[in-house]
Amino acid sequence: MISLVIVSHSAKLAAGVHELAAQMAGDQVGISQAGGLSDDGEQLGTDAFRIRSAIEEVWCEDGVLLLMDLGSSVMSAEMALEMLPEQQRQNCLLSNAPLVEGAIVAALHASLGEPLQAVNAVAEAALSTPKLAGTG
Repeated sequence: MISLVIVSHSAKLAAGVHELAAQMAGDQVGISQAGGLSDDGEQLGTDAFRIRSAIEEVWCEDGVLLLMDLGSSVMSAEMALEMLPEQQRQNCLLSNAPLVEGAIVAALHASLGEPLQAVNAVAEAALSTPKLAGTG
């Protein structure tokens, strides 16, 4: 079963999204968070070392999906992946999903045992509005 990592510039936001996602997944899905720059959670920003630690905390062979909040968190997540051994790095995926909605949908689908690519697809489509039958 895949795991999730929530990456945010705000430790409080990462914790809140983690809480929501964990409610959807129950105890079945490993979810970790990497938010802020300081241990007290007050300094905003992202840290590749914190992200790497969060990945290592929940890493599994089925894969780890990383969900990020803003542009520079993507860069920090990419740097974190570069710090991992190749075996771990190849089983991690950076998602373009919206952070909150994507994390909730990803947690639910991960808890159903869906594979990494499928979970990412539904997470990235989290804000898509389905078309009604007969509409263009």
